[in-house]
Amino acid sequence: MILRIHPDNPDQRQILQVAELLRKGGIIIYPTDTIYGLGCDIFNHKAVERIARIKGVKTEKTNFSFICYDLSHISDYTKQLDNNTFKLMRKYLPGPYTFILNANSRIPKLFKNKKKTVGIRIPNNKIALEIVKELGNPILSTSIHDDDEVIEYSTDPDLIHEKYKSLVDLVIDGGFGHNVPSTIINCITDTAEIMREGLGVFDE
Repeated sequence: MILRIHPDNPDQRQILQVAELLRKGGIIIYPTDTIYGLGCDIFNHKAVERIARIKGVKTEKTNFSFICYDLSHISDYTKQLDNNTFKLMRKYLPGPYTFILNANSRIPKLFKNKKKTVGIRIPNNKIALEIVKELGNPILSTSIHDDDEVIEYSTDPDLIHEKYKSLVDLVIDGGFGHNVPSTIINCITDTAEIMREGLGVFDE
């Protein structure tokens, strides 16, 4: 199923429809400010495991990120941020960045690993943010991008639907996406460090 949602003015009834699907354990492909993401409710273990199978990885070894609504949402799942990290995130978010932070005890057990860290995103995309706001907690985020595949299959919603319709419950068409991932910034040490250069320009 494909659902076309206006990227600048999302219809609230459609957002409610998506949130309800997620609450029931559904898997969606949705637009972000970078590459289209594959996601589910972070608290639905079966849905998370389904996504891990689609990606061909084990849940305990994944690098999935959380899509959050705002900075206050972030504090629900991470240890207290120092002032420098908070200022950094406030400067760059919403935007095409993933911040690696220390997770707290509220993170779902399925995501706990030896590193006990979590990737946090607040994308500059109204559709993604409205879905998270309506759901009431973050959604899992992992890119559908594959370096070995044709670019259009990760940027064109109709082609994304063609490829993934038998694997997911819903593809949201929010317009053409990018084919460059987010910039990943590691904030678990005293100095923020770029782990991957992506769409975002980080000049700290």
